Amino acid sequence: MIIQLLIVLAALYVGSRYGSLALGAISGIGLAILVFGFGLKPGTPPTDVIYIIIAAVTCAGTLQASGGMDWMIQIAEKMLRKHPEHITFLGPLVTFFLTVLVGTGHVVYTIMPIICDIALKKNIRPERPCGVASIASQVGITCSPIAAAVVAFVTISNANGYMVSIPQVLIVTIPACLCGLMCAAAASYKRGKDLDKDPEFLKRKADPETYNYMYGSSATTLDKVITKEAKASVFIFLGALLVIVAFAFCQMIKVDGKSVATLISLPKMNLCIQIIMLVAAACNIMFCKASPKKAVAGAVWQSGMVAVVAIYGIAWLADTYFGNYMDQMKLMLEGIVTQYPWSIALVFFLVSVLINSQGAVVVAMLPLAFQLGIAGPVLLGVLPSVYGYFFIPNYPSDIATVNFDRSGTTVIGKYLLNHSFMMPGLISVIVSTVVGYLITNVFFSGYFASFVQ
Repeated sequence: MIIQLLIVLAALYVGSRYGSLALGAISGIGLAILVFGFGLKPGTPPTDVIYIIIAAVTCAGTLQASGGMDWMIQIAEKMLRKHPEHITFLGPLVTFFLTVLVGTGHVVYTIMPIICDIALKKNIRPERPCGVASIASQVGITCSPIAAAVVAFVTISNANGYMVSIPQVLIVTIPACLCGLMCAAAASYKRGKDLDKDPEFLKRKADPETYNYMYGSSATTLDKVITKEAKASVFIFLGALLVIVAFAFCQMIKVDGKSVATLISLPKMNLCIQIIMLVAAACNIMFCKASPKKAVAGAVWQSGMVAVVAIYGIAWLADTYFGNYMDQMKLMLEGIVTQYPWSIALVFFLVSVLINSQGAVVVAMLPLAFQLGIAGPVLLGVLPSVYGYFFIPNYPSDIATVNFDRSGTTVIGKYLLNHSFMMPGLISVIVSTVVGYLITNVFFSGYFASFVQ
């Protein structure tokens, strides 16, 4: 059992070092060793979650191809430039809500250069907003109605008898994560030396070539022409999200002991999401000039497909291992999780450090948590803890943020772990998890209980 666990961890570690598709592909090597080498019974790949990701990413990809995402970024930039003195708080809020809307944190690549530019021109140390904004772009995943982590949590919870819905998840995660992010932003407000007192920055500023590099140009989307088709695609996308949320409420509301969804013969929620997302994608293609070739070449679609492969391989590997040793796992862990059920948050976080995908962490570890007897409200409360891959700064959004910051204040330190994302990441995740746990287990316990009976 221990040898096989080491094989699982080795596959995850090697996959994370190569990045991208390697996470899923190299998990396949671990799976092959367990099945063909040790004779373990293969687990079940998470097909339902994968189908939803494909549909959501296809819709978001057509939104990007139509220019709709440019319009959303442009609106965000106008707000940021109107209040540059509050960039340390507004920057993370912008990246957070963009992720909530689109379902992927990779939208940060467009807005992050703008955040850096605004901070530098306002003489605010760019590390302050940039570090939190990069964290916020990933925190928003557990708050998006179409993100893999949220959909997987709902799907797996329902399969294990905890009949939670997407709106119920968002009622917990959105306020919890916003509390965490604002605490991280407050801690970052005076982080590091002011630019006029930072000898390293002043040294770079004194060099004419470096000065021109830092101040010679401005990152902006305000000069982009937004077509009426691009605006229409945004309304189509937002309309699709509203329909999904409305259908989810139909699953929650009960009449004479039956949900409204059952009374009007709605299909299961995972099927509703897929259908609505595909319809919205088709509308973007037919009516908003979203080129299919441009959509599949875009960063949103490509990063989404990478997530599909990662979740496919990682979750299948984890399900194979834990499925074959569930009795042993229960024997080892049930004492701890019975006395301290919140401790599962530490497991989620540590696994996420190795796996650069919150959706993959949910798919791989949530079934085990339910098998250990942890209550659904507890697992919902600690859902923000599935984000831990900022700990080792190898995620694309963090690396890109370092490169976007022309001032050189956002850094990956000499000792790897002393980087600009560690402090805001830890504060955000810890506070979000604690607040989420309190919401589900103290303030809203009666509310949630009324829906799951």
